[in-house]
Amino acid sequence: MDFEQQLTQWRHWFHRVPETGFEEHGTSVFAAGVLEGLGLEVTRGIGGTGFVANLVCGDGPGVIGLRAEMDALNIHEQAPERAHASVHAGKSHACGHDGHMSMVLGAAKLLCERRDFDGTVRFIFQPAEEHGKGAKAMIADKLFERFPVDEIYGVHNIPGLRAGTISTRAGGIMASEDNFVIRVNGRGGHAARPHMTIDPIVIAAEIVLALQTVVSRSVEPGVPAVVSCTELFTDGIRNAISGEVVIKGDTRSYTPEVQRLLEQRMRSVCEGICAAHGAQCTFEYTHEFVPTVNTPSCVATAIAAATAIVGADNVDSNVAPMMISEDFGAFLEVVPGNFAFIGNGAGGEAGATPLHNARYDFNDAILSTGARYFAEIVRLKLPVENVQRTV
Repeated sequence: MDFEQQLTQWRHWFHRVPETGFEEHGTSVFAAGVLEGLGLEVTRGIGGTGFVANLVCGDGPGVIGLRAEMDALNIHEQAPERAHASVHAGKSHACGHDGHMSMVLGAAKLLCERRDFDGTVRFIFQPAEEHGKGAKAMIADKLFERFPVDEIYGVHNIPGLRAGTISTRAGGIMASEDNFVIRVNGRGGHAARPHMTIDPIVIAAEIVLALQTVVSRSVEPGVPAVVSCTELFTDGIRNAISGEVVIKGDTRSYTPEVQRLLEQRMRSVCEGICAAHGAQCTFEYTHEFVPTVNTPSCVATAIAAATAIVGADNVDSNVAPMMISEDFGAFLEVVPGNFAFIGNGAGGEAGATPLHNARYDFNDAILSTGARYFAEIVRLKLPVENVQRTV
């Protein structure tokens, strides 16, 4: 079996048996087994189902971490024609973590076969990325005290970018994510007698509209920020005005200052509107993901590695920041590193279906690109003198 076929076989195995956050038991066993089969030392049970595999070559002091995330989403895959479709109802790899794991396994295979580096590589397989809990769990379990790294690298496929291109930037590349829950408590009653109620639906509608002005009128133009109301629940029925409405959603931004501003303005807006109508307001605001902020020196390494693998014309060294969030940001608060995007497909290309879509599928054509990119980072950071390199 050639290299590309092996990567595809691994990826399809992961795709068929998706497991969600902190439940990646079979996924973890399979990936760790592949690495043990390559001769690596594996330590399991870090932050739950996470693990670290170590590959040492030579006696160089440098240590590089390569990270893959293992969890899937609670989305039912709608692609019965796929031979590798999910066999777990209600769960699927709709974000491409199956491909990311296969890329890192591929890098391990290349590095084991070529041994063209001098130092230590740690392959870090992380649980529970989707809800922003896994990286923190591994860090709390003393990941970097037990397995120190000089730098850490990760990637994410991006539909909408041309397949096989690689993009990154210095500084913030992905946003923080904060979640909010707004409870509006009014007074319910008969739908035919609204004058005897304090209608929380009308109040909630006013709040949703007012929140759209928080970014446009409170955040400096040019500073990235998003406020999105995504869910609304009531305890009413067809002929009864509800007594409570719950609004849920999230915000995205890049700095603690903007996070604080959003929280303060949103709280004031919600409490003020409720007070004006004689209703009660409960406002909850939680921090889920920190921004992903790349280290400039590591960005230079990532660009050099990407250029060696896909050519300068296929590398964007200053990609526009995206408002999506990634658990990798928690690692970058502790150690230097870089996160990059690999194009999954654009326009009519395979792989252009959006992330978190029930028909999304990782583009197998980019698996070897990612694997070779990771391996090239290791060779650049842990060089061996007078070694003929093959990319």
